[in-house]
Amino acid sequence: MLVPDTFGLEPCASLCHERGMAKRTPLAGGFFWMAAILIGAAWGIAAGNPMKGILIGTLAGAAIATALWLIDRNRA
Repeated sequence: MLVPDTFGLEPCASLCHERGMAKRTPLAGGFFWMAAILIGAAWGIAAGNPMKGILIGTLAGAAIATALWLIDRNRA
């Protein structure tokens, strides 16, 4: 049973199911961010200043993840 068009909607049920989802696989930058933080922490512990290593690793990971996001965005 079709509902009358009282809200400005189409009575056809297949309108929203005609196109398939895009076949795009985005790249993930979270792994590089996490790896950079862990590598920075290990370097900071070895250097005697773990907080400095974590901060440097966080900044490096954020830069890598941002670069990967920009590359992936242009790939589309």
